[in-house]
Amino acid sequence: MTLIYTRENKLLVENARNVLRMNGIETVMKNEFSSGAAGDLAPLDTWPELWLVDNTQLAKAQKLIEQIEVQANGDDWRCNQCQELNGSAFEVCWNCGAAAN
Repeated sequence: MTLIYTRENKLLVENARNVLRMNGIETVMKNEFSSGAAGDLAPLDTWPELWLVDNTQLAKAQKLIEQIEVQANGDDWRCNQCQELNGSAFEVCWNCGAAAN
């Protein structure tokens, strides 16, 4: 197994895991519930980690994670259906479910 993604925010790690799963890439999350140990352990040691099960999928997994990070740093967009402002990481409107333009 290979560590492919870790962040302080568990939601970011879960999002990466979901994107990889949707693309047929199996992963295991470690340190999922270890944030309560911060203080006894170094904070970095308590971050959730995403580990790749099949190392032959490493290049594909890294490319998908890179795409997630590029998209997350993009511009916010306004929904054509309900005019709600959505973060760049959203592919559908969080308010009404309409697809991004």
